[in-house]
Amino acid sequence: MSFPDSADNFPAHPGTEWLAAMERVADEDGYLDPLGPNHWAFFAETGTTLLVTFERAEQIEANDGNMPAAWDLAKRNGWSLLCLIARGETFWRAPEVWGYFDRLVDDAFFDDFDQVLFYGSGAAGYAAASYVVAAPGARALLLAPRATLAPDIAGWDRRHLEQRRLDFTSRYGYAPDMTEGAGHVWLIHDPLSPGDNAHAALFRRSWTTILHTRWGGEQPERSMPAGVLDQVIQAAMAGTLTPTDFARLWRARRRSPAWVRSLLTAISAKGDRKRQIRVLRQVLSEQQFPRFERRLAALLAQEETEG
Repeated sequence: MSFPDSADNFPAHPGTEWLAAMERVADEDGYLDPLGPNHWAFFAETGTTLLVTFERAEQIEANDGNMPAAWDLAKRNGWSLLCLIARGETFWRAPEVWGYFDRLVDDAFFDDFDQVLFYGSGAAGYAAASYVVAAPGARALLLAPRATLAPDIAGWDRRHLEQRRLDFTSRYGYAPDMTEGAGHVWLIHDPLSPGDNAHAALFRRSWTTILHTRWGGEQPERSMPAGVLDQVIQAAMAGTLTPTDFARLWRARRRSPAWVRSLLTAISAKGDRKRQIRVLRQVLSEQQFPRFERRLAALLAQEETEG
């Protein structure tokens, strides 16, 4: 799956033209239903394995083809896809969304699938954890999820001050409790991110495996080279994702410019030029990155000048 570089690059919403591609797919075998003014449910049925994702409308509009980021992965694997779409950073906290999942439960919707995986990152990770309770036995893959934004529990998290006004205490509210009954939960986060680390601690349960992406930042998926996130999702769907498997996949991070930049920024902040040089040499021994080659040359020139 691929993601836009920054939320600042999301286009405005001039209308509903961006929904047309999903409507065409839904007309074949599925649906695209509005859930109040700021949410939609997109469902495409193509198999007995179901991937449930939570995505921003702004992101989908920015994607080529105006389809959810998970659509290509679901198609390649023959999976059905259920995508809950939100306009704005709503954390999917709306009575219309609660009611939608209540209807799925009443209709025994999830019983039609052999395997179900809820996936999300950040705010979407919160939503995936909160709503997995609607599908007992389903698995969940959560990247840097929030446990809640209720000030009395997570008042230390200053990243979503406006969203604190949302209701995190009623239906499907406290995400860690909602994961009880899940087949298994994998939670991936950067332990060096204080906020994400604190949220992860609230999720610690016997059915949860915590996996670390050191120097991966607050959006670990952006530090994974192309194809790695898809492999992680596929393994979670199959229920075969082990810490050893994840460590093997995460080793590919050295091919990710985003991860290398994050590591170098941290090292640079400590003024450790020699370590920057060692990291750059190791990275460049495996793959060419002109930007990092220039940075290494500049650091070596500084060493020579001062040496």
